[in-house]
Parts: sequence; C-alpha cells; structure tokens
Amino acid sequence: MLKEIVSGLSFFNVFSMFHQHSTTISKGGSLDVHPTEKALVVQYEVEATILGEMGDPMLGERKECQKIIRLKSLNSNTDIASLARKVVEECRLISPSRLPEVEQLLFYLQNRKKSAEKKEKKQIKPRDLTPFEGMELDEEANINSIDDYIELLYEDIPEKIRGATLILHLARNPDNLEELLQNETALGALARVLREDWKQSVDLATTIIYVFFCFSSFSQFHGLITHYKIGVLCMSIIEHELKRYDLWQDELLKKKKADILSKEYEKALKKYHGLLTKQEQLLRVALYLLLNLSEDTRTELKMRNKNIVHLLVKTLDRDSEELLVLVVSFLKKLSIFLENKNDMVRNTLICFYPKRRCSSGYLKYAESVSVHSWLVCVCVSGDEAQRQIAMCILYHISMDDRFKSMFAYTDCIPQVMKMLFDCGEERIDAELISFCINLAANKRNAQIMCEGNGLKMLMKRALKLKDPLMMKMIRNISQHDGPSKNLFIDYVGDLAAQIGLKEEEEFVIECLGTLSNLTIPDLDWELVLKEYNLVPYLKDHLKPGSAEDDLILEVVIMIGTVSMDDSCAVMLAKSGIIPALIELLNAQQEDDEFVCQIVYVFYQMVFHQATRDVIIKETQAPAYLIDLMHDKNAEIRKVCDNTLDIIAEYDVEWGKKIQSEKFRWHNSQWLEMVENRQMDEAEPFMYGDDGEPFLQNGDILERPDLFYSSDGIIPVDGAISPEFFTDFQNGDLLGPHGFPSSSLTDGYGQTGVTPARPATAYGFRPDEPFYYGYTTSR
Repeated sequence: MLKEIVSGLSFFNVFSMFHQHSTTISKGGSLDVHPTEKALVVQYEVEATILGEMGDPMLGERKECQKIIRLKSLNSNTDIASLARKVVEECRLISPSRLPEVEQLLFYLQNRKKSAEKKEKKQIKPRDLTPFEGMELDEEANINSIDDYIELLYEDIPEKIRGATLILHLARNPDNLEELLQNETALGALARVLREDWKQSVDLATTIIYVFFCFSSFSQFHGLITHYKIGVLCMSIIEHELKRYDLWQDELLKKKKADILSKEYEKALKKYHGLLTKQEQLLRVALYLLLNLSEDTRTELKMRNKNIVHLLVKTLDRDSEELLVLVVSFLKKLSIFLENKNDMVRNTLICFYPKRRCSSGYLKYAESVSVHSWLVCVCVSGDEAQRQIAMCILYHISMDDRFKSMFAYTDCIPQVMKMLFDCGEERIDAELISFCINLAANKRNAQIMCEGNGLKMLMKRALKLKDPLMMKMIRNISQHDGPSKNLFIDYVGDLAAQIGLKEEEEFVIECLGTLSNLTIPDLDWELVLKEYNLVPYLKDHLKPGSAEDDLILEVVIMIGTVSMDDSCAVMLAKSGIIPALIELLNAQQEDDEFVCQIVYVFYQMVFHQATRDVIIKETQAPAYLIDLMHDKNAEIRKVCDNTLDIIAEYDVEWGKKIQSEKFRWHNSQWLEMVENRQMDEAEPFMYGDDGEPFLQNGDILERPDLFYSSDGIIPVDGAISPEFFTDFQNGDLLGPHGFPSSSLTDGYGQTGVTPARPATAYGFRPDEPFYYGYTTSR
C-alpha cells in the first residue's frame, strides 16, 4: 500500500510525512566554476530513506542537487587563500581536504573576470531579459508552497506583489514550468489579477507579465498565453503607458516653465525619473512577450491590426538602451512584410534615426541632413556589423532610379570612393562595389566619380587586379555622354589590349562593354582594330558555342559600335563577319537580345555603300529582316523597319518585295476576304461601270501612294537618301512615339550622324542595377 501511495507522488515531497526517516548527504560531488557569474557550483547527492516501525529501511531514493556559492566580493585584490578557507568553513558540502582545489578555482575566477566583463558589455542581446528592481525576496520560493502563494493573490496590493514575485521566482526555473502549467488555479488567478489591478500597480503588472513571459520563451506554451488573452492585455497596457508618458512630459514641461526657482521642478524631475524607470521595465517585459508570440505569423497579423508598429515607433523616443534594442529588434522582424514596412513609413520611423546612439550597434547618432549621409557616416565610422547593414541599406536605395541622383547632392560619393581606394589590393566587399556600380549608372554621380584622378585610379586598380566588378563600375561610367566619356580616350588602348589576352571571361565582357559605349567622334576605330588585331577575335567569337552567350552578345554590340565608321565597316565586311552574323542570327533566333543587336549591326552597315552592297547582293540578310518585320518585340520591329526602308531605296527588286510584304501585312484581312469571296457575291462597289474589277491586287502593288501616306516613311515620289534617315533617327522627323526613344536609349547615345543603339529586347541594358549576388554582365 505504501509503494502505491509513493508511486503517485514525488518521493521527496512525501517522505517528510513519515516520522521515521533518515537523510544522507554525500560530499563527494564535483566542484566547478559558474560559466558566467563569479560563483562556484557544488554538485552533491541527497539520499533519503523511510524507516519502518522496527527502524529497518523500507524505501529509499537518491537525488542529485547543486548549490551555487556566489562570490560578490571577489576582485583583483582579493586574498585567494583567505577566501578559500572561508568558503570551505561556511559550506559543509565541501570537504576541508579540497581546499587546494577551491583555491585553484578561485584563482581562475579572479583572472577570468576582466575578459568576461568585457565580452558581456560588448553587445546587449535583445532576448536577454535580466532581473529588475523589485524582484528581490528575503525567502526562497518553493514549488510545494504554491498554494500559499496563490492565497496571497487574493489579499491587498502589497501581498499580491509578494505572491506574484514568489511565483515568478518559480517560473524563472524552466523545470517548474510544466508543473505550473498543470496548476490552472495559479495561472487563472495571475491572469485575473493582471486584468483587474494592472492600473493600480506598475510593479504588480510587471511581475505578472514576467511570469507569462517565462512561458512565452517556449513555443509549446504559446497556446496557454493565448487562452488567457495575455497578448491583447499587454498591447492595451503598452498603449496606456505611452499615453501616460506623454502626460508626464507635458506636466514636467509646465513645471519647468512655471517654477522660477527650480526647486519644485527638480523634485518633479526626480519623481519622473523614478516613474520612468518602472514604466520602461513594464514596457520591456510586455514587448518581449509580444516578440516571442509573434513567431506565429497569424499572431503577428493580429498585432499589426492592433497597430503594433505605431506603438513600437512611439517607444523609440526613449533613452533606455535595453528597451531600444528590443524595440528595434521587433521592428526588424516586422519589416520583413511589406505591409509592416509601409506602416513604419507612415509612422515616420526614419525621423528617429538621428536621435540616438547605442553602443550595441542597433542605432547610431549622426548630425546630418539626409539618410544617405547618415548611412555613409555609419559605413565609415561604425563597427563591422554596423557597416555591413548600412551598406546593404544604401545598396537597396541605389537600386531605384528615382533615388540615384540624390547621392550627388551629399558627400556620399567622395567618401565611398575613398573607401574603395582604401581597400588597396584586398578584395572589395560585395556590398560596397555593388553600391558603386549602381551609383555609376547615374550621369551626375559618374561625373563626380571622375573628378580629379578618380577615373585614373579606378582604371589602374581594375586593370592591375583584373577585377570584373570594378570594370563593371567603369563600364557604367562610360555610358554617359559628356565630359566623362571623353576621358576614356586615354584608356582605349589599355581596354583593347585586354581583349586579345586570355583573361577571365567576365573581365573581358566588361572591357568589351566599356569599349562599346565609347561613341566618340574623335576616336579612330580603324586604328584600334588594326593595332590590337581585334577583327579575327570578333569574328571567331561570333560562332555559336564559341563562348558564353554573354561574351558573344558583347562582341555583337562592339561590332555595332565600330560599324559607325565607314572604313571599319568595310574592314569587317571583307573579313566575312556579315555571313557570321547571319549564322549567329539563325542560331539565336529565339533570343530577342541577340536578334535586336544583330539587326542593329545591319542597320549601321547599310549606311555605308560598300557594306550595303554586300548585304543586299551577297547575303540573304534582307530576307531575314522581312521575316522579322512583324516580330512580336517592338524594338526589333522598329530597327527592321528602318533598315528595310534604306534597302528599299537602293535596290528596286528588294524594294518591291518589301512593299508587297508591308501591304500584305497591313491589309491581310482585306486581301483574305477578296481571295475567298466568290465573284458573283462580290459587292457592287468592287466593280467599275464597265463591269471590270475596279482594282486588282497586282495593280495595288504598283500604287505605293496607297500604303505610304503623306506622313509615312517613304514619300510618293520615292526620293530619299540616308540623310533623311539620319534626321529621322535624330528625332527631327519622328513623333513622340518614334524610334528610338531617348528614354530607351539613354546610355547608348551615339554621336555624329548615326542613331542610338536600341535598348535590349528585355527592357534592360548593361547599365542596369547590379545585384551583388551575381556577376554576369546583364
């Protein structure tokens, strides 16, 4: 019968019911230092035995226990030998024979002190909820006395605080949570007291919320907190306390203005600081609990619906570093979702950034006029973690074309350039170089980067280290017309020299892209091609599969650039590049980028008589262009139309074919109707007075005025010259929707009498924002 009773209860909870029992404590346990505190940890065993009526042992049990001996007085001047003797004398669990071991452990603690404290102060972690003022007790909480603690919750406020504090001491030990979970009376009483009395005592509210916070640290207990609606109550408490804070501020300001002698103000200020300390303790523990509950996105959504972002942003206007770290951590978690990010913007979160400087690294103070400058300041003077986060933010800002230009009106670009050059020959951080690549896509930013010896130093570093990312930045700078582009004349030879060498493909791609952007009238491309023997390289790399598609595409773009020069176009035509382009067009006909740029090369070449004759008489390029005239891609259609118009002017046979195809396409439905309708069912208006058909299909093709209107591309008399197309492409003859639009060709603008290169088929160009997770040229 005795065994059945004991089996249902913990032995150490019931053995005291029996008058005859014995307890033995073993002193042979281990002795070690506490991992974080200045304390010794003593491990020992307790053996309890229940004796029968005759004194014979009936039942026994062993339990492992530990005792922590805290050494608050231990410092660098402490006498270790004296302290060790005192510890052995006062702690009966340690045998006197272990005195040397105690001295050794104390000596270790004494020398560990500085490094431990230094590490502790380095960063405050948001999840470290430390004990606060008011948690101290003059007695040790015991799980067996839980019923007595519950009774205290039905007394006055001081007793309620004491009862809640005792329960809190139990809840701080995770081993007790399961047992407390089974005690619905205790949890129900705590929830009731919090709901009814939180306005009467900040200490009481803080203590009870802390109890539930201990449960919230474990996901399996979140259902319990939801059941008692503690989360909703916490949000109500936080909102109320923030309103109280505003009232305190107003009252304090009034007293400061009214009290000339400052005595009353100083008294009120002292009281205010006391209230503020307690309030921030309450806010901190309540927000911690909500942060833990927000692990469930459904719960987080409920918090957002109750305006959690607004409460957090308001809490940022505090001086408590621990509270600020928590709030920013919470905001960081919420900001993952777009809706929460928008709420932060609406609540002017960014207005708080210059008000604080936290040593923990979450917030930083900077006297500046813009977020850009402040973030750059963090990048320059912050620690490693701060720099990386700030640079990532700058990078994301620079991805938006609307904000790129803003950097030109701060000291951001000079400081970023200095950071680049300070790297020396070391690898540049991906975030930093990616940010610079995006900045260089803006014309004004690029000009600032080139000031002084900026471009010279960039080129020197890129060519020396063969850095493809640095060269990508230079490529973006080279795309802008104006003074900055002319600076590249000095580096054409250096860039061309890289193409023939066996360099990394990514680096060569960027060098080719940079050269392709150099549409400078004074640049002698024929001399460059000959001196660096580039024609064989360009031809060899037009073969499908000869290299990666990125490199082949850059070769095509390069050919399009040099083809503006008459002598270069002739040189390329004689080398057999035109058939190679047609072969590549066949192979890449599904890739709109390739098709668009290859057709642009043909467009450039038909401006020159020598290459125009080759294209018209010796190749089937016009036939391919006719097929592409109705391509689904608008950019391809525009380039084809303009190229075919020039071909039609200089070759009668091809002109008729092009006219016929244009008429067939624009009147396809009408022609189909004419061919399918029976003559006897034809409408009367299709016949003349003599009964003959009014107009035959063959006659229509002899009437170009029917499908070339007065405002069309080709006039009725057929008189046209390449100069017409020059004006046409420069915008003199184009309407607002003509080709090529300046908004699409910015960065590829050609100079002289030639048109701009079209934008690529997918709507992006080599100057698009660079994503530092990738290193391709597009």
